[in-house]
Formats: sequence, C-alpha cells, structure tokens
Amino acid sequence: MSTENITRPSAGLDRRHLVLGLSGVAVAAAAPAASAKPQRTDDRYPVTYHRTKTVDGIKIFYREAGPKDAPVVLLLHGFPTSSHMFRNLIPALADRYHVIAPDYPGYGQSDMPPRATFKYTFDRFGELVDGLLDQLGVKRYAMYVMDYGAPVGWRLALKHPERISGLIVQNGNAYDEGLKEFWNPIKKYWTDGSDSSRQALMKLLTLETTKFQYTDGMSDVSRISPDNWVHDQTLLDRPGNNEIQLDMFYDYRTNLPLYPAVQAYFRKHKPPTLIVWGKNDFIFPADGAHPYKRDLPQVEFHLINSGHFLLEDRFDEVTPLIRDFLARKIA
Repeated sequence: MSTENITRPSAGLDRRHLVLGLSGVAVAAAAPAASAKPQRTDDRYPVTYHRTKTVDGIKIFYREAGPKDAPVVLLLHGFPTSSHMFRNLIPALADRYHVIAPDYPGYGQSDMPPRATFKYTFDRFGELVDGLLDQLGVKRYAMYVMDYGAPVGWRLALKHPERISGLIVQNGNAYDEGLKEFWNPIKKYWTDGSDSSRQALMKLLTLETTKFQYTDGMSDVSRISPDNWVHDQTLLDRPGNNEIQLDMFYDYRTNLPLYPAVQAYFRKHKPPTLIVWGKNDFIFPADGAHPYKRDLPQVEFHLINSGHFLLEDRFDEVTPLIRDFLARKIA
C-alpha cells in the first residue's frame, strides 16, 4: 500500500495519546473485576435455535432467532430446499427481528408422513404454517416468500390480510406471465394427468437438476457452496419422497386460480413490498417480477444479476436491501 498520502500525527499528539492510553490502562487495572458488567453478545451474534412443534399431528421443524418481542419476519422456503436456504439470512436479521423459518412436511427436518395418510398440497402447507404461528403466538408478521413459499404465503395473506405487515418477494410467482418454458412439461401433466407425463417429471428430482437450480444464471459460481445441492439431494432421495414431489408439481396448478385474488389483495391492502429477484432465473424468470408493479405501484423493485437461489450468490448485495426495507417499513 502506498504511504504517500498518509499524514502522520505530530509527536505531541503521539505523546498525549500515549499518556491517555496509559491512564486508561491504569484505571482499568485499578477497577475491581467484580464490578465490570459482562458484555452482551446476543444482539451482535444472534443464536439460531432449531425447534419442533406438533401441528395437527405433524412435527414441523423450524429455525428461530431474535428477540421474542421484536417484529416478526416469517421466511418461507422454496423447492427443493428447506429452511436451510435461510441459514445465513436468519442471523443477519435476528439482531432486530424475531425470525421464524419453518420446513414444510416432506422437506428439511419436518415429518414426511405417508401419502396414504397425508395430502401433500399447498393448501395443507398453508394450514400447517398458520397453525405453527398460532402455537407461537404470532399475530402479525412480514413474509419473505420464495418459489413454493409464495403460494404458501399467499394463502396466509388471503386468510389473514390484517396480519401481514410487509412482503419480501424473491423469485416467487403471483402472475401467469411468470410461468414460462420451464413449466411446459409440468403444464402438460396438469392437462392430461397421465402417468407418462408424471414420470417425465422425474428428471426434475435428479442431482443434475438440483445442482442446475443453484448454479444456472449465477454471476460467480465460486460463491455457491456445493453443500447446498448435496444437502437437498440427500433429502430428495429419501424413499417415497419422489412421489411427494410429483404430487406437489401436480398441485401447483391450484395456485393459478388464486392469482386474481392475490392481485386483488395487493391492490386493496397495499402491503409494503420489496422485490429482490434473480433476473437470470430460468424457473421463475423476471417476466414474473414486473407485473407486481401493476398492482403495487409503490413496490421497491430490484432485479439482481443472479439466478434462482440469489441468497447463495448475492447475499452481500441483497441483505442490506432487506434490512433497509424492514427498518423503514416494519420496525
């Protein structure tokens, strides 16, 4: 480093700082050790707790951090991951917010009940997350919705519009424009419901596709930890989980008829909304981000040079946007 522009303090200033420094050391040494108050570290280094509640007989795992009396931020994960996708964001918010991130049944560490006894639908996921929040005594919250988290979150918003203090939308769809080329084989399955169309979707559950979701469209793949797809694929490969995921692909069709009601909710309630969208996402392209501006003219809109899981690639860019938004609109 060049030293040409460094101005050195005068000798007198150096001596004064030395005297003050030595005086401070002397005072500190003279003070009784017992009178020193322990320094709080919980605000600067929030602890994430890993907990489970039983809701309607289903064990729902969730991550929780932050002061219990602080404004609540609910983090709703996407496919094929879990609350694991928020492992870095949770402590980055928990100094000022009570952060809750659940896993849906069949994902992460929550129960994976047999399909014969449990209906894997977005309606059911919404009911269980709602039940978890009731058990935790949460009556008002901001929602971060991503991918599958969007239809889960929209169901909560339609059921309890008065509870939603704000929205953070990250590659989560609420408009027909957002379902492009990636969805064509899934739409075929919606149309014919055939076993051949169902089995054709099995390729979406392979390691190749899981890795693709984390790496495609990313500006710097070296930022993406391989632990992501190893973690997700291990859970996808559990016996019986493939059929659960295929059920969810089929049930996604039920979200489209809700879009007009969701858009009406936006217009009526005008929730403060931040959009942070990976613009290179092949699954939920930016075509699905722009329509939010029709119904939420005051939306804070950011297209990020990233892909589907932008928190893995652009965490340092997105987190300040989220904290700023929450501080102005929620806190």
